Amino acid sequence: MNKIILNYILKNFLKSFFITVLIFYSFGIILNLFEEIEFFKNKNVSIITPLILTSIYIPSLIIKFLPFIIFVSSMWFMLKIRNNRDLLTLKVYGYSNIKIFFILAFTSFFLGWLILFLINPITSSLVRYYEQTKSNYSRDIDHLISFNKNGLWIKENTKNGSRIISASRPEDKNLIDVTIFHLDKNYRLEEKIISQKADISSKNWILNDVKLLKNDAGLFKLKEIENYEIESIYDYEKINNLFRNFDTMSFIDLLLNYNKLKKEGYNKNYLDQSLHSLLVIPFFLFIMTALASILTLNTLKKSDSFKFIALGLILTVIIYYIKDLSLALGQIDRIPLILSVWSPIIAISLFTFVGVLQINEK
Repeated sequence: MNKIILNYILKNFLKSFFITVLIFYSFGIILNLFEEIEFFKNKNVSIITPLILTSIYIPSLIIKFLPFIIFVSSMWFMLKIRNNRDLLTLKVYGYSNIKIFFILAFTSFFLGWLILFLINPITSSLVRYYEQTKSNYSRDIDHLISFNKNGLWIKENTKNGSRIISASRPEDKNLIDVTIFHLDKNYRLEEKIISQKADISSKNWILNDVKLLKNDAGLFKLKEIENYEIESIYDYEKINNLFRNFDTMSFIDLLLNYNKLKKEGYNKNYLDQSLHSLLVIPFFLFIMTALASILTLNTLKKSDSFKFIALGLILTVIIYYIKDLSLALGQIDRIPLILSVWSPIIAISLFTFVGVLQINEK
């Protein structure tokens, strides 16, 4: 009998979860599709292209909103079993509030790890495809920036032509082993600059140990300069912002290739933020299930589900505001970045611990 009851709880809880995911996915498709159609409206593509791109982008958003989704599905399931008297039946067969809570909470916890190891690598690949496809259709191709195994590559327009910059790797707010090509409007090489290091903390780049090869009537003359300055449209912050989308990196990539990514020039703070933001998901799902249990399992009486859902929505908005505020404080170094990711979970855990003890007494 216990096995049948356990299967009933798990089956209906997971059913509520997947239906909630499907609802969120459908709303995401509708909302994001308008944005994709606006992007492609002047391009020679069919409606299928924005529809496909929208469908492969939404799963990554679903993962970001998983704590909210698990909260809604948990409340939905528990309100349903309470209002149709199944909760009373479960109590008759020895399933207390605390036992039901732990079954649901650990199921949510397990779902979190399952999604990180099995679903997140797929969604990361889909986001990479999404971004590559969008970049191929981008109208702004005068200024390009790419970071790959060959280093950093930048193309930008200048008053007299264009500039191509390559560097072996970033290092703090510097670029190492920099080569700069200045081309005229006919793409003829006018100047080549070789520098061991370039300070890019501002848009006024300062190059050190420079070798300058300048075109003089078809001949390139070498000139060595200790310091040389160029004006660029890019600085450290702008370049760094272009590579902040860690949705293209899966949890497994970050976990296994953390040191390799650091050596390739990825910012340590953003690697830490991304890794711990994913690592916290299973614990966040556990806590949000606990909150849903506190709100719904405190009585056996039937009640209006709307007020519970409204209260739950207000609560989740507050939690997400606190979460974003904490992360912002970490990003500006007011508190350690890793602590800023985990502190909302720790704070909410203290509240839910007291709440779970109270529902166990009822």
